[in-house]
Amino acid sequence: MSSATGQQHPIGLYLKVWGLLFFLSLLSYLVDYFHLQGLLRWSLILLFMVLKAGLIVAVFMHLAWERLALVCAILLPPLCLLVLVALMALEGEHTFLTRLEFFR
Repeated sequence: MSSATGQQHPIGLYLKVWGLLFFLSLLSYLVDYFHLQGLLRWSLILLFMVLKAGLIVAVFMHLAWERLALVCAILLPPLCLLVLVALMALEGEHTFLTRLEFFR
């Protein structure tokens, strides 16, 4: 009878990531605390959100230690969807501005 043992990551890695997640959450909170407005506010909020999500996926879901093919299979489809959504948003904005100009 053989015992299967998995790879163990040091607890210090998880503690560092938790600390970094706490720090990023603090920065996200400070964006609201200092009443930042406009594009700067939303850019910072989205940046901190993406950084936190990336850390969670990489470390706690163990994606940082997976094969590149698996990482691409998991991350590329949502990335393609985000690109398509951005293109649709740009096209929608162009259509809206064109209608405002020609149908006043």
